[in-house]
Amino acid sequence: MSWGRAPVVLLGGGATLLLSFLWMPALLPVASRLLLLPRALLSMASGSPPLPSPASASGSGYVPGSVSAAFVTCPNEKVAKEIARAVVEKRLAACVNLIPQITSIYEWKGKIEEDSEVLMMIKTQSSLVPALTEFVRSVHPYEVAEVIALPVEQGNPPYLHWVRQVTESISDSGTAPSSA
Repeated sequence: MSWGRAPVVLLGGGATLLLSFLWMPALLPVASRLLLLPRALLSMASGSPPLPSPASASGSGYVPGSVSAAFVTCPNEKVAKEIARAVVEKRLAACVNLIPQITSIYEWKGKIEEDSEVLMMIKTQSSLVPALTEFVRSVHPYEVAEVIALPVEQGNPPYLHWVRQVTESISDSGTAPSSA
């Protein structure tokens, strides 16, 4: 399919009206996304996360983006397990998956590096990502720890509810429980 210049055709009033109705269903998905654009731009400009959307029409009660999947790389399985256990014990996460033997290629201090690492996939409430990041930075052996988080827009509603339930006590209090 070519995306070059399209020919311009001038139509009479009735034909123009008919064509606009025929194109309307194709434009609905675009129009619905455009309605969300001002909110997204506002949240990006303010540096704060977007306001929660109303619960989905499915009736699950899940607010898209209220749960996040955070990713942290570790130098080995021992370090990853220690951090994983700690974030679950502190209720900063409901679950951590360890994905062994990933290869990371990156630039560090002007040199291209290649290392075998363990990837942690951490499921938590989006509101806990700052506390999770702070904790990981405080215990991680790297000078600059990788902690990135992506909001979960959709998923299995009972699982997403469980993630929120397991981490609820810390998000309500606003502070992390003291370590034992």
